[in-house]
Amino acid sequence: MWNRRKEEEPAPRITSPVPAPSDLGREGIPMSTMSHRESLHATDTHRVASSAVIGKSVVIKGQIYSREDLVIDGEVEGSVEAHENKIVVGPNGKVSAGVKAREVVVHGAIKGNVEAGEKIDIRREAKLVGDIKTQRIVIEDGAYFKGSVDIQRPDAQKQAAAAASATRPAAATSPAAAAAAATGAPPASTTSGGIPIEVKK
Repeated sequence: MWNRRKEEEPAPRITSPVPAPSDLGREGIPMSTMSHRESLHATDTHRVASSAVIGKSVVIKGQIYSREDLVIDGEVEGSVEAHENKIVVGPNGKVSAGVKAREVVVHGAIKGNVEAGEKIDIRREAKLVGDIKTQRIVIEDGAYFKGSVDIQRPDAQKQAAAAASATRPAAATSPAAAAAAATGAPPASTTSGGIPIEVKK
């Protein structure tokens, strides 16, 4: 009877010591400070590959200028600019700032004006209070938005540049306008902001 229990007991486990993180770095084994659950969360759609991340325990007050994609999961007050890149406000992100980027995706909360060169995407649980200026906008069912929307046409930027060049001196304007200015006669036609205007005598 007593011998039978000894046979049923599992053999003791032999455990190897857990290597220190410094040992792993020396051996060339990739290290991660994220838990398995966090690493699964990192592959979620609101994360951007090769981007700077402001973690959920970080609070920043001031101006942020980024030359790479930016994920904000913490709190930011001031202004955030990444003109040629994407800004993602994660589910824990709270931004009280003006935001300017090529593309903005909101999972958390933004209180401030948002200007996106291409697209703004306001997801299901997101909250955005402020004015929006963009070419395209997506607002999912369940998202909260309060403010105005100014949809920019892709050629609006080109027209603005043309209008700026039309206000420059005559040497920088069209050849017809330059010839008319040289003769003292009004030009036969000119452009204003990319729109042809014909001057009648």
